[in-house]
Amino acid sequence: MNPRRQQQLEALAESLGLSRGLPIEWSLLDQALTHPSFSTQFNYDRLEFIGDSVVRLVASQLLWKFYPDSPVGDYSAIRSIIVSDRSLAQIAADYNLGKYLLVGGSAEKDKNGELSRLADSLEAILAALYLSTQSLELITPWLEPRLCRLAEETRRDPARQNYKAALQEWTQFHHHVLPEYRVQEISGTRQGDADRFKAEVWLKGQCLGEGKGRSIKTAEQAAAQVAFTTITDKKAI
Repeated sequence: MNPRRQQQLEALAESLGLSRGLPIEWSLLDQALTHPSFSTQFNYDRLEFIGDSVVRLVASQLLWKFYPDSPVGDYSAIRSIIVSDRSLAQIAADYNLGKYLLVGGSAEKDKNGELSRLADSLEAILAALYLSTQSLELITPWLEPRLCRLAEETRRDPARQNYKAALQEWTQFHHHVLPEYRVQEISGTRQGDADRFKAEVWLKGQCLGEGKGRSIKTAEQAAAQVAFTTITDKKAI
């Protein structure tokens, strides 16, 4: 690694609050900040795969620690928000990761792909730091406070909790299929009515839940919340 790149990576580590002398595998951190458009061989793809699990573990542990009395349904719904690409990209932007990310070719000009690049590179960084120590030692001190703030914001605003994402994750893991939503506009309602749409969510020929809302999206979220709460509380299917 050339000295200039080493200095960049050390500056990033310092911004994360990681002091000099910690056992960081610098080559892994360099790889975590290399987009596939820059190098087809040495890039963050494989690290991102591991980092996805790492960030979920950190999020799960903090929810267990700070909200011990919350039902598992809330855990999953909140986690789906705080580990989403949008949330991770915001954390990455706060640490100015784009400054250190090596991107080549047309991808460098693709502003629409910036969010996913930032989220992916952050996950890859988490993998690099985890593999450096085989622990969360280099991760929890700076990442947990960020995720905690997001979790608290989500708890204060239940509308942000993404039960559709949580339900999809559950059905894919347990049944390897996606849930199906059936939506209809309720007769006699008008635009703006709180119960304008009714949604049902189905899985393997079974209706898991239904909900209403002023839009298709809110009705589906309401149905997903009923379904997810039911299956996680009662292990119904």
